[in-house]
Amino acid sequence: MSDSTLAAGNLLSGMYVSFWLPTAVLTAALAIKLPSILKLWRDPLLRAVGGLLLFACAVFVFAAPSTIAWTNRVTGVPNIAAPWVYSLLTALCASWLLLVVHWRNGRTERHAQTRRATRWVIAVYAAVVAALWILFALADVPVEQIRDLDTYYASTPFMRELILLYLTAHTVASLVTSRLVWNWIRTDGLDAWLRWGLRFLGIGFATNLLFSAAKLTAVAARWTGHDLDWLNTNVAPSAACIAATFVAVGFIVPHAGQYLQERWLVRRRHRGLAPLARLMRTVAGSREPLGLRATPEMRLIRRETFIRDTLLQLARRLDEGLRTRSYDAALALGFPPGRAQALAAAVTILDAVEAERSAESAVTGRRSAAEPSWPVAPSPAPLQGVADTTYLLQEIQAVSQALRKPEEIKAVRARAAVPAESMSAHER
Repeated sequence: MSDSTLAAGNLLSGMYVSFWLPTAVLTAALAIKLPSILKLWRDPLLRAVGGLLLFACAVFVFAAPSTIAWTNRVTGVPNIAAPWVYSLLTALCASWLLLVVHWRNGRTERHAQTRRATRWVIAVYAAVVAALWILFALADVPVEQIRDLDTYYASTPFMRELILLYLTAHTVASLVTSRLVWNWIRTDGLDAWLRWGLRFLGIGFATNLLFSAAKLTAVAARWTGHDLDWLNTNVAPSAACIAATFVAVGFIVPHAGQYLQERWLVRRRHRGLAPLARLMRTVAGSREPLGLRATPEMRLIRRETFIRDTLLQLARRLDEGLRTRSYDAALALGFPPGRAQALAAAVTILDAVEAERSAESAVTGRRSAAEPSWPVAPSPAPLQGVADTTYLLQEIQAVSQALRKPEEIKAVRARAAVPAESMSAHER
């Protein structure tokens, strides 16, 4: 063996990824997908996803060295864990192919082509599993090998064929699945989170090829009298763990990403309404109800309801004429129509709030000076037009954002207060 080969072997001899890392990530992915799988069990795509994650978890549980030793000890058959783990791995490969078959055709499981492809995959990989057990029964493998069985028995009759068979089935499934997934990534119209999930899946399935390549290279080296067992004992298991982790993340990302994005949008909408909610509290004299255990969605609904209810109470003081003048003023100041409409609504609401406060102060002053038996009813401020609250109730987010720019509101109010005749003469 050359010095460079020895150096590479020593460098990678310490490279080992725990089998329990991908098991944990795969279990998390299965837990996330399980409610949808149980609810929509008739969907073949979801069944394929569930089978993939379940077999992947089983592979890494039973492929762990401690579990291999336990399986051999419990059954009393040396190395019987090998065909068992290889059977689970072959079933996992079949689930990859079933996933891409149903994913490619969507929900068209009734189509003859999909049914035919499904039957072929199941039949071929079931035959591979049966052949693995037959070959193991014919092979002579008396010495237990926990980590390096493939290279130790690489030249043993029947065991040699068993190793080549499961590696071939794994390589074919990895190639087909990886190619199709990378083709889908380039498809137009995909959701951003789904595209990222497919990227992780593509990396995972492509990394599986490194597992097969490392195993096959180590076995071929044994046939030619060389020792590259470190590829089998360190590189291949680590590649499998990394690949499975990427695959699990690929299934997690679309769900977790969309969930976190929705939560972030809800919280952003809730914070965006804070300026308008604070303004409405000065009118209502209270704040929106707040439950300590309320979900972010419920808090948003409560804030929106509080704002809209208070705006309806304030509707009698909304000056439609002021809003029209403010809108024209905002346009004249160079604001785009959408922003101008929000600024005009903010000016109108602020004016109504001030009118409400003035009316309440006047009523309080008159009541303090009047006879106790003669209560004085408040008189609303005169309006220049009938208030239209449609925009205010529908676009509370835009209005609340406008309240964050008091300098813009001040400029619009100042320009709207200038009489039309004076403004026209000045512009001339």
